[in-house]
Amino acid sequence: MIDSLLFIINECSNALLYNLTRQVQIMTEITKGYLYGISAALIWCGFILVSRMGGVSELSSYDVIAIRYLTCASILLPVWLYFHFSNSHLRFNLFDPKLVMASLVGGLAYALFTFKGFEMAPASHAAVLLPGLIPLLIIALALLVNKERQGLGKWLGMGVIALGITMLFYRQLSNGEGVTLGHANLALGALCWAIFTVLIKRWNISPWQATVSLAVITCILYLPVYVLWLPKNISMNVLPDIALQAFYQGVMATIIQMFLYVRAVQLLGPSTMGTLMAIVPVLSGVAALFVFNEAASKELIAGLVLVSGGAWLAHSKTFEKKLQLRTSAPHAR
Repeated sequence: MIDSLLFIINECSNALLYNLTRQVQIMTEITKGYLYGISAALIWCGFILVSRMGGVSELSSYDVIAIRYLTCASILLPVWLYFHFSNSHLRFNLFDPKLVMASLVGGLAYALFTFKGFEMAPASHAAVLLPGLIPLLIIALALLVNKERQGLGKWLGMGVIALGITMLFYRQLSNGEGVTLGHANLALGALCWAIFTVLIKRWNISPWQATVSLAVITCILYLPVYVLWLPKNISMNVLPDIALQAFYQGVMATIIQMFLYVRAVQLLGPSTMGTLMAIVPVLSGVAALFVFNEAASKELIAGLVLVSGGAWLAHSKTFEKKLQLRTSAPHAR
């Protein structure tokens, strides 16, 4: 009798200990996911600031693009070669036509438009336009190309983002000034990235394939044109600027950010990661006001808040579930 009782107590203790250990492991994984996600969002904020630093430095946008992709390709090409010749499951055809096409849009075209935009438009405006237009355009293209249906919460979030972008240009439009060439370049850059995002999903391109092909193919296509024909402002006087752009553009904003982003999506899911990315417009926009001493206006602050709020609404599972309950409640009656 006593032996049976001790056996039951022992089994219950083991089960309880297992469940507690499992819960701790799950909590640890979730904590890691949030750390990865927040880090990825902060690097994206830094990308906007560092890109604008390159835009206002002596470096031209052509120099920044060359530095970005030469650095990134120099790191990733040897890794790709290692996997390619070791028969690893990570090997792939770098010059697959689909990868080349995606890289032309998401690498070369995106960089040319975006970095020219950073030369001409304030970083605080880029903080509204890039994080705002990219999800708007992705949803529109996904609906047209992939026939993806979106929930009511996502459409409401997109509406709030559109309102935020409109607020940014309210004063200019009311004065009859319109948008500048810098804003137009940023918008075209956002369109290129949206097309790239839809293509990699449609063609089932993995994050590893997208990262490597984007860096290496863009470098191969761009560098000869840059060296032979494009204007260059690289000299010993701008070595600190070159070092900053090489480290942040070539390492942090491409390799590290991609790893953190993908790992966060694996641990938390795309919706939660999307809500974390909602901090990008407000953080980078407010930081730009102080770093570059850019003029703040009510319209700009409203635009930053609305774009961040819209991004959160568009990716929040909780908000979507509440909307579904409210819309289905009358039918239930």
